[in-house]
Amino acid sequence: MTVEWAADLALPAAAEAAPVDEPWTVLCVDDEANIVSALRRLFRGSGYRVFTALSGAEALELMGREQVDLVISDMRMPLMDGAQLLEQVRTRWPATTRILLTGYADVASSVAAINRGEVYRYITKPWNDGEILMNARQAFERQALERDKQRLEQLTQHQNAELKDLNATLEQRVATRTAELTQVGERTKRNYLNSIKVLSDLAGLRNPTLVGHARRVADLSRRIGRKLGMSEAQAMEVFIAGLLHDVGHIGLPDAVLTKTLPKMSTSELALYQKHAVMGEQALMPLDDMQAVVGLIRSHHERHDGKGTPDRLAGNDIPLGARILALADAYDDLQNGHVIASGLSAAEAATFVQCGRGNQFQPEVVDAFVQVLADMVPRPEAKPIPTHTDALMPGMVLASELRSPEGVMLLAADQPLTADLIRRIRQYELRDGLTLILLIKPVGTP
Repeated sequence: MTVEWAADLALPAAAEAAPVDEPWTVLCVDDEANIVSALRRLFRGSGYRVFTALSGAEALELMGREQVDLVISDMRMPLMDGAQLLEQVRTRWPATTRILLTGYADVASSVAAINRGEVYRYITKPWNDGEILMNARQAFERQALERDKQRLEQLTQHQNAELKDLNATLEQRVATRTAELTQVGERTKRNYLNSIKVLSDLAGLRNPTLVGHARRVADLSRRIGRKLGMSEAQAMEVFIAGLLHDVGHIGLPDAVLTKTLPKMSTSELALYQKHAVMGEQALMPLDDMQAVVGLIRSHHERHDGKGTPDRLAGNDIPLGARILALADAYDDLQNGHVIASGLSAAEAATFVQCGRGNQFQPEVVDAFVQVLADMVPRPEAKPIPTHTDALMPGMVLASELRSPEGVMLLAADQPLTADLIRRIRQYELRDGLTLILLIKPVGTP
């Protein structure tokens, strides 16, 4: 057995093999040494790797050790003829292409054997060199196509398996991702509202009488808006406007803010009445606030046109501003900002109803009365006072946590996390405080 590499001579274009990653391998089998030598010389310069064997047994032994792409075998050989050899090759190495060399006289008698070995071609002796080279090239092209076909089939099967797996898990992945995005959205929304509440509290600190005023106005305004048929988005805009309706107080001097309205001089009252416009101006650069700045500007307008700053009347006043005007007045009547002694809730409600049709729009007053009727206290599970060292992740605040100065630190319904608990305790220790938080009982919505 011999092997020979041929790279010295260029093969004619008609006999070039299709490009492959590794050289194609040819095994030439004949019991006559001069025949295999002739075949070896024929493939010299082809770029193929060439093996030779002088018997069927030697050929099979070689194929057990080497990768062979094409076997060219003579028909007449002792012990194992070419047909028997190629039949075994078909059984053991079906991907190997098989060509049989036979004499004219042997063709008819070899047909059955040729069929058993599923021979790719048979070539009669004496052969034509060009015919053998052409058949070798075609055999390798056929194998290259078959390999590409198998590779594409495997790739398709792999991709189909991946697609099947993707389809099987897609719904779950979408649900998981949707839940993640929902959590992010809720967290962003909560942080946004908490930032607004903090800004609102900072404005309220300028006048201790008004601490908590903005939150109460915002809550009542949202209830009235819902009663008037506002969408949830519109009611939320009114709520945010309620939180920030007095943000313009930040620009007023203490000499004005520390006085109730009846005690202000004419000039002080004129300056105080500018706080709605100042609030609008402060929020004007913020894109997210454009839906509420108009409500803040107009929350001191009156239904009869005698309000400030633009003396709008009736439906020319934005609905949200009409609602804010009533809620603001209702709370101011109770906190002593309008009347020094302050009124009870019932007295303030009566006062508001007396303004129906002049100071306040009738429909807004009617909705306000319905809201008050709905706000009958209902028995609820009592919140649990909890020291900071007993806080655990997953607990939910039942009410706001405020600093001794009245600044809101945490909003009601705020879920506690391990990091948030750590920050609360750091604040407590740093400022020498003893904090007790009101926690919702487990299972409370």
